[in-house]
Amino acid sequence: MRKVTPRRENLDFAFYFLGVVYLALGLVMLGLEALSLLLRETPWGFLVGSVLGIGLGLLFRRLGDARSEPSRAEALFSLALIWLLVPLLGAVPFWVSGGMPFLDALFEAMSGFTTTGATVLADFGAWGYGLFLWRSLIQWFGGVGILVLLAAVLSHLAIAGRQLFMAESTGVQKEPFTPRLRVAAQSVLKVYVALTVACAVCYALAGMPWFEAVCNALTTLPAAGFSPNPQSFAAYSPLAQWFGTLFMFLAGTNFVLQFQLFLRREPLPLLRNVEFRVYTLVVLAFGFGLAAFLMTHHQQDMNYSWSEALRHAFFNVTSLITTTGYASADFALWAPAAQAILVLAMFVGGCSGSGAGGIKVIRWLVIGALARRELLRALQPQAVLTLRVGSKALSEDVMRSVAGFITLYVVLFGVSTVALTLLENDYVLGLTASAQAIGNVGPGLGEIGPMGSFANLQPLSKIILIFEMWAGRIELIPVFLLLTPELWRRLRS
Repeated sequence: MRKVTPRRENLDFAFYFLGVVYLALGLVMLGLEALSLLLRETPWGFLVGSVLGIGLGLLFRRLGDARSEPSRAEALFSLALIWLLVPLLGAVPFWVSGGMPFLDALFEAMSGFTTTGATVLADFGAWGYGLFLWRSLIQWFGGVGILVLLAAVLSHLAIAGRQLFMAESTGVQKEPFTPRLRVAAQSVLKVYVALTVACAVCYALAGMPWFEAVCNALTTLPAAGFSPNPQSFAAYSPLAQWFGTLFMFLAGTNFVLQFQLFLRREPLPLLRNVEFRVYTLVVLAFGFGLAAFLMTHHQQDMNYSWSEALRHAFFNVTSLITTTGYASADFALWAPAAQAILVLAMFVGGCSGSGAGGIKVIRWLVIGALARRELLRALQPQAVLTLRVGSKALSEDVMRSVAGFITLYVVLFGVSTVALTLLENDYVLGLTASAQAIGNVGPGLGEIGPMGSFANLQPLSKIILIFEMWAGRIELIPVFLLLTPELWRRLRS
């Protein structure tokens, strides 16, 4: 029997795109190498990383082809491969200069590029400006990268229900893949950069030191959550926390609709968007509900005034709904019922086309519409009921895609929760660690709370969480497809 080998041209897109990303990261690390030398900090991590990034980037670009139009199998394989290999390069500075074991460095880098915000860093005083800036930049790059790739790839391929909520907002659903990528990148980048600059200025005006203002802005807009301050936003002024709430809310809003609002002066597409309206209502409901609870149920001698309760409630609710992961207070010390509200918020997610992770509001709307239809069908079995979200009728393809995504999400969350609970002998830690990782949220409860660290977890626990962060960021389907023989057969054909 003739041996079947992979055709190289089927991987042209993956190689070329990975080469471009590696080259870009290598050049960024070269700049940070110069900064580290100027500040007399340990430069070797950035030097090694830049050599690897530029060298491998040139190699991969040569193996690839910029003119390649990827097949479905190649596009999905590329997503999974890129989001796995890029953190391996990003981990080098943390490993060489940061003094971390390689597994911890990979955990930190995967958390950064997937915009999760979970950290294994315990001693913030051990790092200099260069490493903290790199830590923030990888989240900023990860945020814009996932926005462009998910908007252009998964919606183009009708994966995980994205054809429902991305095609109309981008307006390029009929175009080939490569022009689609350029259009999506241009519109997203303009808003992303403008809001990042505005966020940094607002933080600085609110009294935040300029370096911390820049680092926090770089991790706010991708809904990421790494802060150079070990106390997160609890270390900053109330005004800075309100600014954080505002920009986190924007980070969880569709960037293409924000492009139409801010740059085209067209507010109606955003205001008419049913997902945005529900997202806003959910944030308000969770925020006022938690504020009322904090006013009536005091814990650990934290007697909040009404204004303080509102500020902490809306900051932390917005942070977890958008999967940013900042904290204005150590909510691991709050009453269990208040923590339960925040854990529930982890499963909401922001809007489609945003930097937020999680399930996303639009998918909850689809599930709600499906549940309502089945209840009505119990009363009228013969009725023909059209499934709708807002004014849009849903196809069976969309329902199947969303149902498949939710099923994989629940299965991975459940299995990981059990595994982490057994490994760490702590159910609360296992449940919240799994929820934050698959949803790319950041903090959990207990020792992995907002002021804590993942450093003391078992090595196998960290590997499970790395897998969850990776799978959750690219919305599960590409990762699970790697386990199917059919994908590998298509790549070889």
